Amino acid sequence: MSDDMGDDTGGFFALPPFKADEALVQLRRQLRELRLQESSGGGPSRWTLKGLPVIELQLAPAGGKPAIDAARVQRPSQRPEWTRSSLDSSAAVRQWLDEFKRQLPRWADED
Repeated sequence: MSDDMGDDTGGFFALPPFKADEALVQLRRQLRELRLQESSGGGPSRWTLKGLPVIELQLAPAGGKPAIDAARVQRPSQRPEWTRSSLDSSAAVRQWLDEFKRQLPRWADED
């Protein structure tokens, strides 16, 4: 028996390639379910909560690894401080959204 028997899976367990455009559609749907309002101009789609920007999303520029460029505010305000992320897998998108969902109730408590 070979010691590296489990190393050669032949791609059987490989994850499907990340489809950023499809993930962006799903992410936008989930944000609408959280009662955020979307506004988009020529650039990234911007999501607001009570009229204040809280999220910006757009597909990463072509040529690199498929990804979503995502920005989330630290706290809703007229002059927000943004935390930027590059979401390049389904797991990264889920984690980013879960973190945002944990932030929402804290913002409501601060009102």
